[in-house]
Amino acid sequence: MAKVKTVEKEMTVEEKLNALYRLQIVDSEIDKIKILRGELPLEVQDLEDEVEGLETRIGKLNEELSELETAVRTKQNEIIDAENLIKKYEQQQNNVRNNREYDSLSKEIEYQTLEIELCNKKIKEFIVLKDGKVQVIDESKKNLDELKGDLENKTSELDSIIEDTRKEEEELDKESQKIGQAIEERLVTAYRRIRQNARNGLAVVPIQRDACGGCFNQIPPQRQLDIKSRKKIIVCEYCGRILVDDDILEEQKK
Repeated sequence: MAKVKTVEKEMTVEEKLNALYRLQIVDSEIDKIKILRGELPLEVQDLEDEVEGLETRIGKLNEELSELETAVRTKQNEIIDAENLIKKYEQQQNNVRNNREYDSLSKEIEYQTLEIELCNKKIKEFIVLKDGKVQVIDESKKNLDELKGDLENKTSELDSIIEDTRKEEEELDKESQKIGQAIEERLVTAYRRIRQNARNGLAVVPIQRDACGGCFNQIPPQRQLDIKSRKKIIVCEYCGRILVDDDILEEQKK
């Protein structure tokens, strides 16, 4: 049976504002923990993608190398077949009955000789390509080893940071969920949306020096009085953040 979210219908506007601001404080602490990780998660992901891509490339190069080795063996077998035919035709020339038969066999010998030359030429081309593939594979493996080393170091560094902050983050996450469950869903949804769109993750900000604590645009005196009265939820007309009076800062410390 699905758990029904409890909504505190009796919450006053002031209580909602206090709860929203408390939620903002907790979420901002979670943000700080994530900032500690910096670009490490992205760096780890990029390195993992590079390693995967390079491994795929090496795999394809090895397939191409195998195909070239097969092609060399095929041409070598063709040379053996051609040499055997030449020996056969030369033996037959010893038993010809006329010049016509001799010339015909000579043409066959000449053809097989050309085939051998062509096969040798192809083998040389394949070997050049093969050597090139081997060089690229060796360089790619070297790069792969370096990437794997970087990935191991970055992953270890990230794991260490995550482990150091895991307990604190889990506790903050629980507190954030608890506060969010006490606030009506539409307000939490609005808060999350504003927070997602805000560059610094601030959805609820106090008035500081007569200005919005988020975008720093001036707030008219009458609007400040409305905010201070805590009778309704008011958002900044410039950035859309939820505004609270600066007294709430001290209240949250109690």
